[in-house]
Amino acid sequence: MRIAILDDYQDVVRTFAGFQRIAHHDVTVWNDHTDDIDLLASRLADTEALLLIRERTAITAPLLERLPRLRLISQFGSVPHIDLDACTRQGVRVCARTVPGQPSYATAELTWGLILAALRRIPQEMAALKAGNWQSRDAMGQLLWGRTLGVYGYGRIGAVVAGYGRAFGMKVQVWGRASTLARAIADGHEAAAGEEEFFAMSDVISLHLPLVPATRGIVTAGLLATMKPSALIVNTSRAGLIEAGALASALRNGRPGMAATDVFEDEPVPGSDPLLALPNVVATPHIGYVERSGLERMFELMFEQVLGFERGQPINALN
Repeated sequence: MRIAILDDYQDVVRTFAGFQRIAHHDVTVWNDHTDDIDLLASRLADTEALLLIRERTAITAPLLERLPRLRLISQFGSVPHIDLDACTRQGVRVCARTVPGQPSYATAELTWGLILAALRRIPQEMAALKAGNWQSRDAMGQLLWGRTLGVYGYGRIGAVVAGYGRAFGMKVQVWGRASTLARAIADGHEAAAGEEEFFAMSDVISLHLPLVPATRGIVTAGLLATMKPSALIVNTSRAGLIEAGALASALRNGRPGMAATDVFEDEPVPGSDPLLALPNVVATPHIGYVERSGLERMFELMFEQVLGFERGQPINALN
């Protein structure tokens, strides 16, 4: 089969041990990203099996109509970026699986890394030190112990982050759906009295919600304006959870005082993104789940889905 792998930004897939399982096929790996349908159609014109890294590239009906040889899409995780109905019409099998009940520890760990980096000003102090300055005078870092961590969305990742907060001596309060609040209380955390109180009382807020129509823009400019000037908001979930343009404006106005983000509306993020120009922002390029052992496990499953399809026994088929 002719196999294509998209968006391998770090050119790492070929280094995985499991890659040898599909090496007898004609495999092309693309290390850049494009949303241009004409370019994608040209690159994938002869592709029979397509491997995707999470949601980096949308597979739409107009694209599928230009890929007559495509027979399989294999990936790990949910598929909101794939038009399943169009795949079915085109005779393209989609195979994907998540691991039920297992949180992304990699994302939770990066979340905590961003919290520490932002509050202790680690990137700024590193830059100052390399520039020959000892303990920069711009500002001092903040302590986590004794402060309030707000976890918005107490799902699998949110629960892990709340546990980290407790280990660092923080008071943890949670906001979200009633069912998740009940679970947080059962785990020994506090439920906020209301949404505005949650934003106003938290020293650190970490967002852990799925991006669905009901949650798009759920963090409004008004809610951000209630945060403390010393507070930090962290987003390792989806950029769309925050009202478009509201975060950069809020940071310029000083409420909250800081932000740390791993996610952007447009990815790869253009250098012109206003968040990247703000000194009170710590940003990473959507690496929450990008950790070697996790990616290797992800691709092991994706390779197995390819081989199952090759044997005529597709696994984890969604259509």
